[in-house]
This record gives sequence, C-alpha cells and structure tokens, in this order.
Amino acid sequence: MLYLVLKYIHVSCVVLTINLFLLRGFWMLQGSARLQQRWVRILPHVIDATLLTSAILLALQIGQYPGVNGWLTAKVTALLLYIGLGTVAIKRGRSKRVRVAAWLGAILVFGYIVAVALTRVVLPWQS
Repeated sequence: MLYLVLKYIHVSCVVLTINLFLLRGFWMLQGSARLQQRWVRILPHVIDATLLTSAILLALQIGQYPGVNGWLTAKVTALLLYIGLGTVAIKRGRSKRVRVAAWLGAILVFGYIVAVALTRVVLPWQS
C-alpha cells in the first residue's frame, strides 16, 4: 500500500514538474515577466523536493539503489544533467540561443529519464 501511495505521489510530481518546466520555458521564449512571480520561483522547488523525497522512499521500498542498480544510477546521473540544463535554460543562459538549446536538451534528458524509469534499462531504445 505504501509503495502505491509513494508511486502515485512520485508520478504526479513528474507530471507537474515537466508541465511547469515547459510553461516556464515558453515564458522564457517570450521574455515574459511571469518568470519573476514569486510562486513561479518557489513552486518548482516544492514539487522537486517532493519528487526527490518520494524517489528516495521508493528506492528504499523496492531495495534498489543508485550505484548498485544500473538503471537507477542512469536516472540519477541524467537527473543531474537535467537540473544543470534546466538552470541554464531558465536562469543562467547568457543568450536566448543558449537558453533555448539548454531547454530543448533538458526536455530530451527528461524523456530519457522517463524511458529508463518505465523500462528499468539504461539504454531503453535498445530493448
């Protein structure tokens, strides 16, 4: 039962985080002042903290851990890349071209993370 609740929370946060990231990316493309709204700066951190907490608790529940299980190691490594690209896309990119490239790269990495999660295979396109 706990596993299902954690999984529901985790998947819900995945959907929320990517939708909010896409929205923030569109606002970045438009040069919108909406990116500076307080809730826009805070909510992603709340969602991502919940996402990470549920991920850790799920790993403990299923007894699989990064550094031990390849698919989970791949997910965590890709997550770090996604965070880096997302930061460049939304905040730190020096030009719009760099921000757009980072935003598109982050979306691709996110897709990889989801594919690995669904297949539990490091290279899901080969399975």
